[in-house]
Formats: sequence, structure tokens, C-alpha cells
Amino acid sequence: MRFVHTADWQLGMTRHFLAGEAQPRYSAARRDAVAGLGALAAAAGAEFVVVSGDVFEHNQLAPAVVSQSLEAMRAIGIPVYLLPGNHDPLDASSVYTSALFVAECPANVHVLDRAGVHDVRPGVQIVAAPWRSKAPTTDLVAEVLEGLPADGVTRVLVAHGGVDLLDPDPTKPSLIKLASVEDALARGAIHYVALGDKHSLTDVGSTGRVWYSGSPEVTNYDDVEADPGHVLIVDLDEADSKRSLTVEAPRVGRWRFSTLSRDVNDTRDVADLDMNLDLMPDKDRTVLRLALIGSLTVTDRAALDACLDKYSRLFASLRVWDSHSDLAVIPADGEFSDLGIGGFAADAVEELMKAARADDETANDALALLLRLTDHGQQGRGAA
Repeated sequence: MRFVHTADWQLGMTRHFLAGEAQPRYSAARRDAVAGLGALAAAAGAEFVVVSGDVFEHNQLAPAVVSQSLEAMRAIGIPVYLLPGNHDPLDASSVYTSALFVAECPANVHVLDRAGVHDVRPGVQIVAAPWRSKAPTTDLVAEVLEGLPADGVTRVLVAHGGVDLLDPDPTKPSLIKLASVEDALARGAIHYVALGDKHSLTDVGSTGRVWYSGSPEVTNYDDVEADPGHVLIVDLDEADSKRSLTVEAPRVGRWRFSTLSRDVNDTRDVADLDMNLDLMPDKDRTVLRLALIGSLTVTDRAALDACLDKYSRLFASLRVWDSHSDLAVIPADGEFSDLGIGGFAADAVEELMKAARADDETANDALALLLRLTDHGQQGRGAA
């Protein structure tokens, strides 16, 4: 038996740092990752798809998001089993019980809307632990595993949430207890555990049968999500009494959320940063956060600003990570001596330089603007 394990689609997600047309492209990429599971499943010979929670970003979605998402699921072409998670629980406002979802839900899409066993076909079952609120007060997995027999049926547990091994917080009653899961695996009541909630590909414990698939399209920076962008192709040998297992993790994600740390202390460092940004592929699908450390002259800072301004128009998002950056601007001696200004204007520049040396950010910005304006003016006279 072969199936696809995926999770955390979070359809309808927005990212505050995506401006203009980048956000619609990102949303479309998330839907495309879902629709693309059809070709992947067909190539792998998969029978069905399980989605281990957080199918949607939340329950209050625009009608267009619901309709487009269901159309993407329809395109998969084989049965798709959706587990409500913490983002889209089966509460009173659930998207899964909305009139629009019920009316447009394709025949191949099934909501795992009750805890316990769901028949897939003779000899194969899904054991589901859906969320009914954003804050369960018990281990939902332990409840569905209790009393589950080892009777020769091949079973896949589909669940959502943190595991105590990875998040040992005694104040979280909803944590999945790995010991009870591994006990059910050991006695043959279940044979694979498809988890959602953690957005990076993660093998949990030592059995090789408990996995987070991660999100198929990245949702956060690389310091939070180490290995996103995968789905899992799971193969359980039904002819083997122990249900021997293979798990493959093809990469399907196309976007990147990356962090680049650089020291910038002179014009050569700025030029080196420019070259690195220029060589990065797929800029329109890359969200880049810069951690910049160094001391620059006003001239070099103006060159850095011009560099960042250029690439901010090319990347899906490019921004300086303020909390991890420390850029000092120190005017160099004679840096403004050849501007051809005198009198009151020269005195004003001198005062700005004193303030800039005292780490006055407004003065730094004013001097950088003066350099840019002066440079543009000189270029204009040269062209004339």
C-alpha cells in the first residue's frame, strides 16, 4: 500500500513582508503545490493522500480561497483525507461545515471529522485524531489509540500537534505522548504515524514510522524551518506481517525564505554583497532577510542603500533584519569637501557630520540623501 503524507498546507496564508503582487504569487504557489500532488501520486502509484492538519490557515476565509483550494484538491484525482488541526479546528465556525465547503467539496475529498477509525478499503484504515478547538485539554492521540486492536488491519494514524519528545512542556496537555504511539506500533495496532504541525521534515523517535512531513511550501525563515518543502511517499508492505516500510521525501516546494549574514565595512564589502545578491537564482520566489554588521562611511552607506533598493525590486521580499543587524555610519574626513558648496550650506553639512559621528540616524540619512542628490546632479550635467 502506497500513499502520500502531507500537512500544513495553510491555504489562505498571508505573509506581512510580501508586498504588491508577491503575495498573490505566493498564495498561488501554495495551491499549485496541492494540485501538483496529483502528478506525484500518479507517478508513485499512490492510492490516497492524507493531510495531517492545518489544511487552511484559519476558519474565516474569503469564499474565493475556499473554492480555489477545493479545486486544487479536485485536481489530485485520488482520495484526499483532510484532518482538522489547530488552525482550522472543527469548532462552531469550522470551514469544513460551512455551506460553501459542503456544496463545493469534490467527491475525492473526505474530512476526518470524527475521532477514531475510518475505512479506506478492506484491510486498510485511517485512525484520526481531529482537533475540535484550538486548545485541546487532553492528548487526542492517546484517546484514539486506547483499546485499538492488533487484528491484521493495516492502519495509519493521522494526527496533529507537538510530540513530548520534541517539546517536553508539562503545561501542554495536548502534547502527543510518543511512548503510547510507539507501544501501538510495537503491538501492531498501527503501522505508520502521519503527523502535522511541525513545518520541517522530521523523523520522530527511533522506529522510522513516526514522521512530520513538514509543509510542502515554506512558511518561515530558515532559522525556524530547517527543511520545509517536502511531501512523503509512504510504502507499507501488506504482505509482510510486520508491514515493512519505506519512506521517500521528494521536494516539491519552489519558494525559499532565507537569511544572509554579512560583514559590511567598506566599498568592497558592499560590492561583494551586490555580487552575491545578483547571483541568487529565482529572486521572484525568494524571501531574503539580511543580517548586516559593520561600520561604513556615508558614501559607502549610500552605496549599500542603492544596492538594497535595487534588489528589493527583484526579490519577492528583501529586508534588513533589524534585531540582528548593527550598522554604524561614520563620516570620513574630507568626504563632503568636494561638493562645491559653501556658506550656510557648508555649515549645515558640518553640523550633520558632527551629529552623524554621534550616531544620529537622522543625520546619517540626511548626509546619504545629500550624496545621492549630488551624484545624480553631477551625472545629469555630464549627460548634458
